[in-house]
Amino acid sequence: MKLAYWPGCVSRGFTPELHGSMALVAAKMGIELVTLDRANCSGAGVIAEHNQELADCLNARTFALAQETGLAMMNICSTCQGAQSESQQRLDADDAYRAHINDVLAEEGISYEKGKHGWTNKNFLWLLVEDYGLDKLSAMVTRPLSGLRIGPFYGCYVLRPKKRLGYDDNPDRDVYLERVITALGGEVVEYDGARRCCGFPVITMNKQTSLRQAGTHVGDAIDAGADCLVTPCPLCHLNLDMQQPEAAKIVGRDLGLAVLHLPQLVGLALGFEPKQLGMAKHIAGTSQVIERLSGAAA
Repeated sequence: MKLAYWPGCVSRGFTPELHGSMALVAAKMGIELVTLDRANCSGAGVIAEHNQELADCLNARTFALAQETGLAMMNICSTCQGAQSESQQRLDADDAYRAHINDVLAEEGISYEKGKHGWTNKNFLWLLVEDYGLDKLSAMVTRPLSGLRIGPFYGCYVLRPKKRLGYDDNPDRDVYLERVITALGGEVVEYDGARRCCGFPVITMNKQTSLRQAGTHVGDAIDAGADCLVTPCPLCHLNLDMQQPEAAKIVGRDLGLAVLHLPQLVGLALGFEPKQLGMAKHIAGTSQVIERLSGAAA
C-alpha cells in the first residue's frame, strides 16, 4: 500500500511523537508514505470561520498536490479530516466555484479535479479498518494489549456531520476505535465523553470552559476504570494531555491519565518500545500503560 501522506501541522510541531510513531508503524505494516512536504495547513476549521474561500483554496492546493502523486491521501488528524472534508464538499458541489479556486492554483501549475480516478482522503483510523483490514492488523500483533483498559476518544471532526463524512457508505465509522482496540487485544472502556468535544476549539475564547470539558472527560474515563485514552486527533491530544494539569485544577480532582495517539497504540501492539514511540514526551505519565503491558507479558 502506497499513500500520499498529509501529516498536518501539529504532528510536526506540538506532538512530534505522533509523526514519529506513524513513520515506524507504517514501515512495519508495509505502508509506503509519500509525504506531502509542500502541502499547507488545513485551517482546522478556524480559517473558514473568517475566510471560507481562503480555507477552500488552501485545502484544494493540498488535494491537488496529492492528486499529482496518483495516490489516495491519508491524514493523521481528525480535525484536518473534518476541515478538508468540508472544503471538498463545497468544491465538489459547484463547478464554477471550483474553477475559480483552480484559477488561483494555476499560478503553481496545479488544479484539484473532482472525482479524479476515485481519489480519496482518509484519516488513519478509517484507512486501518476500511483499506488495510483489521484481520490483517490483528495478525501482525506481537504484543497483544491484553490487560490494558482503553477508552476511545474520537474528537468531533470524524463524527459530525455524518453525511459530509461518508457515513452513508460507512455507517460504522463511529465505532472504529473500539474495533481497532479489540483487534489489538485491548479491552474497550465505555465512558460518557468518548464522542464529545474535547474543548480545544473554544480554548482561546473561554479557557475555563475548555479545560472543564477536557477534565470532565478524563475524569469520567478514570471512573470507568480506563488505564489510558486513545485518540486519532492531535488537537484533542493537546487538550486532554498537555492541558491535563490545568484541567485537573478546574474540575477539582486528581487526573493523571495517559492519552495515546492512535499510531502509538498500534505501535505498542506491533512490538515497538514506549521510548521508540515517544511516550516519554507526554505530559500525563504513561507509566501505568507500560506497567500493564509488562504485567500481561509476564
